[in-house]
Amino acid sequence: MNTITLKVPESLQLSNFDVEMIVATKLYEDGKLSSGQAAEMVGVSKRTFIELLGKYGVSVFGYDFEELQKDLENV
Repeated sequence: MNTITLKVPESLQLSNFDVEMIVATKLYEDGKLSSGQAAEMVGVSKRTFIELLGKYGVSVFGYDFEELQKDLENV
């Protein structure tokens, strides 16, 4: 995994975790990352990532049928 350094104005009062979640949720929403990949990117479990999606304005139902089917098989 690559590491990227971002300069975020302190006035935004965002934690590193918030910035990571914003990037991960956008990549997830755009279909660039699966929920598991996005969760790994921010260092949380897949379940925690899915639970946090709403806080960052992203719907949990944004992934495709195949991923949903795999998730159901794993339950």
